Amino acid sequence: MLNIRKLLAVTLIAAVASAAQAADKIAVVDVQRAIFGSDLAQQRAQAAESGADFVALKAKYESAVADLQAMAKEAEANRMTWSQEQVASYQKKAEYTKADADLAMRKLQAETQQLQQSIFEELRPKASQALEEIVQEEGITLLLKAESVMVASPEHNITAKVAERLNKITQ
Repeated sequence: MLNIRKLLAVTLIAAVASAAQAADKIAVVDVQRAIFGSDLAQQRAQAAESGADFVALKAKYESAVADLQAMAKEAEANRMTWSQEQVASYQKKAEYTKADADLAMRKLQAETQQLQQSIFEELRPKASQALEEIVQEEGITLLLKAESVMVASPEHNITAKVAERLNKITQ
């Protein structure tokens, strides 16, 4: 009789713990993806990428890459007939053109990184507000960063909801 009571007590405690645990709502969010998925972030990125400085840098990079490709074709076709001086001249010109392309690429990357940082800094407070509102509305008791979760079902991911709410806040 005592064993049955213990067994019932343990079962009851386990059932109550399961019910309490089921009441917890767990969600996963990628704040960075929500910010950069918002309409305002997309507009800022498009505006920056169509700006004169960015377009000029991109054109310079693409031009240097095209020059390198043309030089490679020329070298492939004529290298056997070149003198040592012509080979040396080609190599020097190719190195300069590659350096130009690399520099343009680094500048593009720096501009892009700076743009992303400014967009993130501008929208972070509003994204936090959107996230807090969704957490309260949906009764989320445990919120995890997407980077720290190995597997989560789509219904637990609130990133898209945060992006939508951020769109409403920033309009």
